[in-house]
Amino acid sequence: MSIKIAILPGDGIGPEIMREAIKVLTFLIETSRLDATLTESPFGASAYFSYGDSFPDVTKDICDDADVILKGPVGLSYEESKKIPVDLQPERAAILPLRQRYDTFANIRPVFLSEQARHFSPLKDSVIPNGIDMILVRELVGGLYFGSKEKGVNASGKRYVSESLEYDEDQVRRILKVAFDIAKDRKGLLHNIHKSNVLLSSVLWNEVLDEIGQEYPEVEVVNMLVDAAATALCLNPAQFDVMVMENMFGDILSDQAGGIVGSLGLMPSACIGESKSYYEPSHGSAPDIAGLNIANPYSMIGSVAMMLEMSFNMTELSSQLWSALHAVIESGNVTRDLSDRVVSGRTVTTEEFGALVISELEMSF
Repeated sequence: MSIKIAILPGDGIGPEIMREAIKVLTFLIETSRLDATLTESPFGASAYFSYGDSFPDVTKDICDDADVILKGPVGLSYEESKKIPVDLQPERAAILPLRQRYDTFANIRPVFLSEQARHFSPLKDSVIPNGIDMILVRELVGGLYFGSKEKGVNASGKRYVSESLEYDEDQVRRILKVAFDIAKDRKGLLHNIHKSNVLLSSVLWNEVLDEIGQEYPEVEVVNMLVDAAATALCLNPAQFDVMVMENMFGDILSDQAGGIVGSLGLMPSACIGESKSYYEPSHGSAPDIAGLNIANPYSMIGSVAMMLEMSFNMTELSSQLWSALHAVIESGNVTRDLSDRVVSGRTVTTEEFGALVISELEMSF
């Protein structure tokens, strides 16, 4: 039976980098490596201007029917976003509802830069002599982003907001199990990132972690405060292999991780649910460079590689796609975001990068 993939191009550079991902998928389909049908649907600000809804019913129906979702980044510039009512802006009215609809509670973000490509990092070679290789596991449907929210004017006539950070032990337990399983299959090392010296939510988080840790005696747990982890990511990222954290901590630290590899354009991700998952770049829609054919499609194509392995168990095909991506980067043929650190090679367009990936795939088949 053919796999059904819902394609949500998104906003800004989303359609450009999605086109390259679609070219890769089409190549895999045409060479009989993949049996899949692709169905595009609007999502984000572009959907709002066409349908009055950032996550319209037509897109919900397509996503409901799909086996998996491949999503581009969404959102507009600060000024353009003012054209959409706050509650209907895509970050609130598309992304969060998508996560809630399919309960995609586990966000998995590989942070990788090979030894041969370590010069793209702003960190010194002496800090990352072997490159960078870690995985960030982030809880995605709880915490401050999904807690109750209130705004108004208080009794003193002052404008105020109130937002609550909420977790229950079941939410914490399931994301920690994902992290422990990943750590067990890698180096047996798990960094638990928390803020238990201030937040009660982290106290509960750590209590549940201690309970689950007894089921994984082969995994060493290192507890680290989130602010210390931010520093350590810059000074000694090699100490990390798998990191697990709650929603907002993961949002922030994963972007910092994109910084230490040299570009968020190198950061694909998976958003995993019990019954359905979606895959997306970790970065935003970069409206300032939209339409210029200079965006880095690595993160979008890398999300395809993650999808092949994690949703369809196509480990070999996923590995071939990863190898193609790494070969292009290591050759020095990179998009503008990495061009100032090129040792040898040239600056390529979004389309050229995608074509190079397909060329590498052709040689591997």
